[in-house]
Amino acid sequence: MGAQLRVYKRRIRSVTATKKITKAMEMISASRIVKAQRAVAASTPYADELTRAVTAVATRSNAKHPLTTEKAGATRAAVLVITADRGLAGGYSTNAIKAAVALTARLKAEGKDVATYIVGRKGVSYYNFRSLEVAGSWTGFSDKPTYGDAKAVSSDLIEAFTAETGGVDELHLVSTKFESMLTQTAQDARLLPLKLDEVKLSTEKSAKAEIFPLYDFEPSAEGVLDALLPRYVESRIYNALLQSAASEHAARRRAMKSATDNAGELIKSLTRLANSARQAEITQEISEIVGGANALADASRGSE
Repeated sequence: MGAQLRVYKRRIRSVTATKKITKAMEMISASRIVKAQRAVAASTPYADELTRAVTAVATRSNAKHPLTTEKAGATRAAVLVITADRGLAGGYSTNAIKAAVALTARLKAEGKDVATYIVGRKGVSYYNFRSLEVAGSWTGFSDKPTYGDAKAVSSDLIEAFTAETGGVDELHLVSTKFESMLTQTAQDARLLPLKLDEVKLSTEKSAKAEIFPLYDFEPSAEGVLDALLPRYVESRIYNALLQSAASEHAARRRAMKSATDNAGELIKSLTRLANSARQAEITQEISEIVGGANALADASRGSE
């Protein structure tokens, strides 16, 4: 019985240590969510105004640009998937990968070859484990991306899109949108070629905002598009990285809180079992003492 009590106590110490770790991770993720939300809020106005500028140039001029022109008979598409570098974030990376797999299947059903680009070690591990081809990958910044990281990712994708041979005809993005502390949604969107009729800002505009002024382009509309469209792609990818980072922290916080609560319940259950084992041990010892005393009493009466 003593050995069983020692087992319970050892398990309680182990679960208590785990609970401290998960609680610390929960608090760290909670503090990082605030910073990630601020970064998302700070990047949104820039992305909105850049989107308005690109839309104005593309719709108010007759300029043709590779990033806004549909390619006839598109046969190859690129899919950028944003996942996490670390685990313990619930289904965050899994949901993004599932969305990417579904998008890939849909593109292949349309007769297109798919080149996959991945951000995050979890996505890289998933594709490598299944021996799936990866055209490019970036790791080490999923929980705290910078604009430089977005620029590095977008430059390779734009280069693949504008390549005359061996490039891609479409560019799709799979990321996780941060909606609230409890809700994060994996979504996909086509970045290139830019569909001007589908470009929407993140904030609703009034009817007066639909009145467009006249523009003069210097040196030319094509030159302005050359400068703006790569920045547009960078800003979209950067915003997606920030949204995904906030979603990752929220998912990790929720997962760690669940783990902490489960550890607390397990400690209570093990404590009850340990108390029961201790009571049974005490009862057995008392029974042995009483039995021994009765035996001595009987022996004394027999000797008399």
